[in-house]
Amino acid sequence: MELESKVALVTGGARGIGRAIVLELARAGADVAFTYKSSAQHAESLVAEVRALGRKVLAVEADASSAKSAAETVEKIIAVFKRLDVLVNNAGITRDNLLLRMQEEDWDSVIQTNLKSVFNYTKAATRTMMGQRYGRIINLSSVVGITGNAGQSNYAASKAGIIGFTKSMAKELASRNILVNALAPGYIDTDMTASLNEEQRKAVLDAIPLKRVAKPEEVAKVVRFLASPDADYITGQVIAVDGGMSV
Repeated sequence: MELESKVALVTGGARGIGRAIVLELARAGADVAFTYKSSAQHAESLVAEVRALGRKVLAVEADASSAKSAAETVEKIIAVFKRLDVLVNNAGITRDNLLLRMQEEDWDSVIQTNLKSVFNYTKAATRTMMGQRYGRIINLSSVVGITGNAGQSNYAASKAGIIGFTKSMAKELASRNILVNALAPGYIDTDMTASLNEEQRKAVLDAIPLKRVAKPEEVAKVVRFLASPDADYITGQVIAVDGGMSV
C-alpha cells in the first residue's frame, strides 16, 4: 500500500488504459478521482469497483480540452479530498487519416483533447502541489510520439508535444519536489486497437519484438511505480512500454 493517504486524479479514466490505472492506484492505497466525457455507464461501474477495494472515489464528467472544466474539476477534488498528490494525464482520442484527407477539425480536436488537456490539468493541479511541496505528474504519450506514424500526423504531433511538455515541466517543478514523467505505450489491447483488421494486426505484431500487444494493466503498473516512493529520483523521463517497438 505504497500510496496510502495519497490522492490521485486520472483524466479519461472510465475505460481502457485509464480504467486500469484507476484500479491499480486504488489497489496501491490511493483515493482516486477520475474524469470521463461520454462513458457514464463505465464510470458508474468503475466507481463501484474502487469502492469495493475500500478506497474513496470521485467520478467527474468533464471536457479535458477545456481549461475552465479542468480548473473546476481540480477544485472539486480539493474540496472533497483536501489534497492532490498524483495527476495522470491520460485523456486522448484518435482521428486518423492521411494529411491530404485530414479535415481541420480532426487536427484541432486531437490536439485539443490530447495535448491541450495536459496543459489544462497540469496548470490546474500545480498550485496545490507546489503548496504541498509534493506532486507526481505522469503524462501518457505514445510510441508514435517518438517514431511517427503514417496516417496519424495529428495524433503523433500531440503525443510528441506531450514529451516536450513533460521535460519542460520536470525542470520547472523539480525545486518543489514535483516529479514529471511520461509513458510512451505501444499497441495496447483496448477499444482503439480492437478495430484493426487481420492484416493490420499482423503488421502491428511484425513490428513488435515481443510479438504481442500489451494489456492495459501492464501500462498501469508502470504508472503505479512512477507514483510510488520507489521513483523519487526519476523526473523528466519518457518510458516506452511498447514491447521493444521503438528500439
